[in-house]
Formats: sequence, structure tokens, C-alpha cells
Amino acid sequence: MTGIVTKSTGSWYSVRSEEGTSYECRIIGKFRLKNFELTNPVAVGDTVQFELENTENRGVIKKIMPRSNYVVRQSPRMKHHLHLIASNIDQAVIIVTIIEPDLKPGFIDRYLLMTEPHDIPAIIVFNKVDLYDKNALELLDYFTSVYRLIGYKTIAVSAKEGTGIETLKQELTGRINLLGGQSGVGKSSIVNAMFPDFNLKTSQISDHSGKGVHTTTFAEMYLLKEGGAIIDTPGIKSLSFNNLTVPDVAHNFKEYFILSAQCRFGGSCTHVNEPGCAVQLAVDNGEISDIRYQNYLAIVGELNEQNYWERKKKM
Repeated sequence: MTGIVTKSTGSWYSVRSEEGTSYECRIIGKFRLKNFELTNPVAVGDTVQFELENTENRGVIKKIMPRSNYVVRQSPRMKHHLHLIASNIDQAVIIVTIIEPDLKPGFIDRYLLMTEPHDIPAIIVFNKVDLYDKNALELLDYFTSVYRLIGYKTIAVSAKEGTGIETLKQELTGRINLLGGQSGVGKSSIVNAMFPDFNLKTSQISDHSGKGVHTTTFAEMYLLKEGGAIIDTPGIKSLSFNNLTVPDVAHNFKEYFILSAQCRFGGSCTHVNEPGCAVQLAVDNGEISDIRYQNYLAIVGELNEQNYWERKKKM
């Protein structure tokens, strides 16, 4: 039998067959992604072949069909493993807030590093605009300008008041959409505002820490009556990359990749301290975002440090 994985709980996977029946399935054996170990070899969105066990609604996944794309991150618990977030998606929807909780420096750019390698279009959604004061609105305008300038769609919404909700809903209809963001940004509230029938669980941010709390604990796909689907995923607290090299990062900051043709060292330029770097010159001239460049340097620094300690272990 063939079906699509609609929910992952770590050890069991909900699979919707081609006839529309849902089965709870497990896996036997090991599945790998290139040369990386996976904490979860099967992702929501995967098309799989499975066989039924003796019970009516349980089965065993035998084969994962080729993926058109996937989104993967370094496992937060096992730094040498990867965690599959979702696969076979049409676009990613990155949900953030300027305040309550505060936007983490670099979060948007780190999330884009998960989608750009597979050319997955991304929409950046700024939620809770009803709470923004003057400073927050200025930051909203700034980030909107930065990301629209390099080709990303941005939408400002308020799940509470309904601002921008219909616009976002139109963007999602007819597509397989991955919803991701920091904990507490209101992903579930946005989904409920667009599709009340789903009635997803929601929570307030912590009064003590001002940080978000998890309400979505497992990735799950919801079919849309209008066509398409959304894949709701747990909130993310941090993102690191054991599957990327410095050149990978440079090539997937899309405006840097375009400018690299003008660098003295071309595509091998890391845009850090090389002479004749067109990216550094563009930053100095205010032609590309300085904040985005600082985020880039932070990621490159982390990778270089990670590689240093890995080399030390092998000595």
C-alpha cells in the first residue's frame, strides 16, 4: 500500500492511504539521508510504501519514495545527527514576532538556510502586529524592506484582530505549506484564525521568562478544504547546522551568491576577510543589509569553530 505520512510522534507515524484511510505505522531497519544519521528517518510529507500487520489499522513502513525536497536541521539533542522536519513541500511559512516574544537575532536567516538549499519558496509572516509600539513598527518596516528587497514575500498579521489573515490564507491555498517559527509566536493561533475547524491548542508566552512555550509537540499535516495542506511543527528555540559547510552558507544567502561573481576569488570567496570581496563592499556601501551580514558572520564563525574541534578530535 502507498500513503502519505501525516503525523510523526517519534516512534509511530500516521499514514493516510490513497483511499483516505489513516493507519498507525512503525519502521523496521535503518534509513539514512546521504551520509548523516537521522533521529527520525521518516518525515511528515513523505510518500511511503507500507504493509498492514495483523491488526486492522496498524502497519510497517517498508520504503520511503524519492523526495522532491526536504527541510532538515541539526538535532537539538544529538549534535552529530539530523532531524527531518518535513518533505515534499511547496513553500515554507516562517512565522515570527518583533515582540512577545522578541525576535531572536538571526532566526529568520537561519531558517532560510534550511529552505534555500532546495529552492523552497519562503514567506515571512510577522504576527501580533496589534501589540507593536512605535519602535516595533519601525523594526517591522526595516525587516520588511530587507527581505522584500532580496525577493522574499512578507506579510504582517494579527491572529487576534484578523489583520492580514485572509491575505495569508490565499497564499497557502492549493499548496503544501510548512509552518515554522520560534516558540510562542502564535503559529497555532494563526492557523485557527484561518481555519477555525482545526481548533489547535494555544498557549500564552511565559510571564516569568517572556519566552514562548511549546503547544505543538509533534509535526502534523492538516488538509485544507480549499485544496493543499499545512504542516504544523513544534516551535524552535535554536538552529545549528552540522550538515552545511561555509561555502554552502555563502551560496544560500541568495544576494551573496549573485554578487560572488564579482569577487576576486569568485565562488570560492567566503565573504569574511578576502581582498576584493564584492559582498563586503556592498555592505560597506549600504547596498545590502548589515544585520543580515552580521548574522552570516555568526553562522560562519560557528561552523569554523565546530570544524576546528572536530579536527582536534581526529589528531
